[in-house]
Amino acid sequence: MSKHEMRETAEVAGERAARAEAAVQRLTRWHDDFPTPGVRFADLTPVFADSEGFRAVLDCFAACAPDADLVAGVDARGFLLGAGVAASLGTGVIAVRKAGKLPPPVISREYTLEYGSATLEIPAEGIDLKGRRVLLLDDVLATGGTLAAAAELFIAAGAEVTAAAVVLELGFLNGRERQGDYPLTSIVEL
Repeated sequence: MSKHEMRETAEVAGERAARAEAAVQRLTRWHDDFPTPGVRFADLTPVFADSEGFRAVLDCFAACAPDADLVAGVDARGFLLGAGVAASLGTGVIAVRKAGKLPPPVISREYTLEYGSATLEIPAEGIDLKGRRVLLLDDVLATGGTLAAAAELFIAAGAEVTAAAVVLELGFLNGRERQGDYPLTSIVEL
């Protein structure tokens, strides 16, 4: 790729990111003390319900790992993101589920989050993940436990997490520090 083509690609990526950021900032609804006291919940439903906002988010995420051959969305809002990005990239999609939602055998990882603990799972059979290049998507990066646990699931299955992306990053919680060596994109950092 020539320097000119690289500059054009960077400009397009920057435009996509700016459109996505504007949509997320404009459309996100905030709820204090939900789901528990002290937590400020970002409701991204209006972003996803807005066709232009949703398309801007999907385009931004698809640009994070155009060489991915599988997109993984983390339960539950990541399912929406993962399906949309996979359709854009022409790849498969896999849902990273909460414990007890998949039949055994599963690969599971327990993790902590800002208001408790949980477990994530992916199928241990039926999908060959060895050597697959995975783009990992979630809605919010807070303390980082959810995204890190999801990445560990794919690494344990023999896949490579080539990139991860989130809509919102709560930078003051330092969740980025818990992530692996993969590039991490956040559309909006607070």
